[in-house]
Amino acid sequence: MTSATQDRPAAPVDRRWLVLVVVAIAQLMVVLDSTVVNIALPSAQRSLGFPNGDRQWVVTAYALAFGSLLLVGGRLGDMYSRKWVFITGLAGFAVSSAIGGAAVSFEMLVTARALQGAFGAILAPSALGTLVSTFQDPRERGRAFGVFGSVAAGGGGVGLILGGCSPSTCPGAGRSTSTWCSPRSP
Repeated sequence: MTSATQDRPAAPVDRRWLVLVVVAIAQLMVVLDSTVVNIALPSAQRSLGFPNGDRQWVVTAYALAFGSLLLVGGRLGDMYSRKWVFITGLAGFAVSSAIGGAAVSFEMLVTARALQGAFGAILAPSALGTLVSTFQDPRERGRAFGVFGSVAAGGGGVGLILGGCSPSTCPGAGRSTSTWCSPRSP
């Protein structure tokens, strides 16, 4: 255990598992978002009218921003409160996701995807750091990381399934106000 971990009191027992749920859902969002767009991309392309050659930028913008800023995100969590870095990453990720869903142009979509990657890079390391500081008992920490890892691993598959949902096949999906989540043409 590091001195920073020893200095912080453990979260109350009843709140630790709630923290795990919130952190796991946030990690699910980060992983899910990297795969869900692959299936939804043809619909977005039809709605926004960009050429096949530009499709790669929608995926690459997220991956490039996420991968290049991941160490910075971890450092921000070390320098500042992990809780507030986590909340900032979560809020920024949600807002940039909404912007991407409401995109009316290719440029707006790619910019939103890059912002999602940047905020995901802030969110992911602070989520891990939050788990480390919340669960100090090695057995409970092992369980928490088991849940976290399972959610992260399953997020890729869930993203592919959700990405394939259309308003005609998924109940409630037709209520989206997103420009590029409109029903698929026959």
